Amino acid sequence: MASPHTELLTLRDLLRWAVTRFRGANLVFGHGSDNAWDEAVYLLLHSLHLPLDTLEPFLDARLLERERQRCVDLIHERVNSRKPAAYLTGEAWLQGERFLVDERVIVPRSPIAELLAEQLTPWIEDPDAVTRVLDLCTGSGCLAILAALAFEDAQVDAVDLSPDALAVTQSNIALHELQGRVQALRSDLFAQIPGDRRYDLIICNPPYVNSQAMTALPPEYRHEPRMALAGGQDGMDLVRRILTKAPEHLTDDGLLVLEIGHEQAHFQAAFPDLDPVWLSTETASDQILLLRRAQLTA
Repeated sequence: MASPHTELLTLRDLLRWAVTRFRGANLVFGHGSDNAWDEAVYLLLHSLHLPLDTLEPFLDARLLERERQRCVDLIHERVNSRKPAAYLTGEAWLQGERFLVDERVIVPRSPIAELLAEQLTPWIEDPDAVTRVLDLCTGSGCLAILAALAFEDAQVDAVDLSPDALAVTQSNIALHELQGRVQALRSDLFAQIPGDRRYDLIICNPPYVNSQAMTALPPEYRHEPRMALAGGQDGMDLVRRILTKAPEHLTDDGLLVLEIGHEQAHFQAAFPDLDPVWLSTETASDQILLLRRAQLTA
């Protein structure tokens, strides 16, 4: 019986077949790509060690049999395992930067990354004045690293409770050669951070998925660490702790930037007296909020 790797000869052939497989299997996307075509392109180019942003010149190239087999195996694994593509390739890309990932951390995808690329303009008037940044619930360390790249004079603390996640963080700090400016710290939120340490900016993508939504997560999301997703009954368990303690660790003019995903209604119900600024990006609206220290101490 013929198999795909013997019948599909070109990259174009493989790409068409992969999209058909993905659509037929009703895969769920959202870990770097949001559709079957983009995910198939990424996996095939990665498998062939080709530039991830260059497809057209290679579409009609005939592939070696072992190359076709490698591509077919990877597409089958994506369908059969339902693992996010990043776990299959061991990498994820965010704002043009490469990060090492595996199932010890959630796949980097926070829209906070887009705000960091813009140096949080206009909320931060002078990026050079930012000298210390905290990334709570850092996971892979991606936001901590992007913060260090955005604010070149800042020292960045990348904090997580999970030692497994921090091992990934350390790998990414080394990958980006930022050992001198980004420090990985194990802490239960603020508990193990020195009490006298103050930050100009705290960013956080905490676990915020409410319990009902957790039960409905697609298989792709169930491969990610539960402790990095589950936020309790209303999704606000960690958010309550963060908002209580953040003022103690912010400078007088310090900012807190917090991602809460699709939990805006639960946030407003839990904190009716707060009036945050809701920040929009190209990929998200009403999912990221900004609070000044003064608002948290009022």
